[in-house]
Amino acid sequence: MRWTFWIVWGWASIALAAEPLRIASFSVDVTPPLGSPLCDGLVIPAEKVDDPLFARGVVLLGAGPPIVLCAVDWVGIGNDGHDAWREALAKAAGTDAVRVAVHTLHQHDAPGCDFAAEELLASVGLAGKCFDVPFLREAIRRTAAAVEASLSRAQTVTHVGVGRAPVERIASNRRILGDDGKVKVVRFSSSRIPEAIAAPEGIIDPYCRCVSFWNGDRPLVSITYYATHPQSHYGKGAVSAEFVGLARAERQAALPEALHVHFNGAGGNVAAGKYNDGAPERRAELTARLAAGMKAAFENTRKAAITAADVEWRVVPVTLPLRDLHRDIAAREKMLRDETVAPRERGRAARDLSYARRVLAGRTIDLTCLKLGDAYVLHLPGELFIEYQLLAQQLRPEHFVAVAAYGDYGPGYIGTAVAYEQGGYETSVVSRTAPEVEDVLRRALEHLLH
Repeated sequence: MRWTFWIVWGWASIALAAEPLRIASFSVDVTPPLGSPLCDGLVIPAEKVDDPLFARGVVLLGAGPPIVLCAVDWVGIGNDGHDAWREALAKAAGTDAVRVAVHTLHQHDAPGCDFAAEELLASVGLAGKCFDVPFLREAIRRTAAAVEASLSRAQTVTHVGVGRAPVERIASNRRILGDDGKVKVVRFSSSRIPEAIAAPEGIIDPYCRCVSFWNGDRPLVSITYYATHPQSHYGKGAVSAEFVGLARAERQAALPEALHVHFNGAGGNVAAGKYNDGAPERRAELTARLAAGMKAAFENTRKAAITAADVEWRVVPVTLPLRDLHRDIAAREKMLRDETVAPRERGRAARDLSYARRVLAGRTIDLTCLKLGDAYVLHLPGELFIEYQLLAQQLRPEHFVAVAAYGDYGPGYIGTAVAYEQGGYETSVVSRTAPEVEDVLRRALEHLLH
């Protein structure tokens, strides 16, 4: 396996010491037009817009080639779609795609983006059923233009801040085990099952974390991280950034001088099901709780002086082992062509094939780490289980560690080795990775954090 690191050191750090760290920020509306597919075609198309979707992020300048961080209010950006986003933003910022992190917040009443899967669907007469390609391309173009325009407005960063605070009554683990150690109940984003509601929260990360950039006493950007599926209710055709986007908007209104960006953590097996019955009024309650956690994390900020020499960008490209897809490609291809199969299932087959072919062609996924002085921010792929976020924090217990998951969406759910033995929806039905993925990710995290 090839390990690659972009680390500033030696004589380069002496040169960078004279360079101030600067930051540029951008925000672009990426709300789909009415009629566009939502959730990769798994729910009904957009019929109205409850609230807009955004692509928000920053460009860090001065620490070698620019570093771009971007969070998008879409369900997932995977495979060739993820490549297209990174390459476009890299060109706009004047950097390399390996120094660009693009993530989604995984709202379900939002578009997905996988151009290779769309080509497969188009070949069997399903063009546009899962992905609105003209809109997706235009959203990439507009976001890239915003990145380029932001560079002229870059501001000097003198300090970086980190803070955290607990979030009350949102996150609960989706997988409730029985006495036999197998998944007995899957507690999805909303639940009215008494047993699921009564069960403990289970394994979660209860904290919202905040990284902020400052010029003296003036905040420039606030970035928060919290791990959970972001659904309160969905699937009725009403586009929404959900309670994560609405909480972000509350923080933006409360602190207008600083752009607020939010990333979803490793929430693949975490959702609000213990505290959400799916009633529309729950959305406002979840929004208020997350906004309170974001606010408290910002208010708990500890600031430290920072220069460009204190910033590192580390990269480990990995191959995540395929589960059964390499043996089931023929079956997926047959399903894709079968007109008696529902379009949503044919769309899932196309996404399976898109990822499997990518892996079999030797394409890797970049795991990255942004080091800001003594703080670490990991950028990881897929619907990652919360155990990986907790592992990362255990590897650096004396430091601040934040995790953004839902990067390249191609792998789908990424469970721990034991999770594949336990069964359940995530690892038995929709994961595209094998149990050996835990060993790959564990070794990669150790390299990124040490």
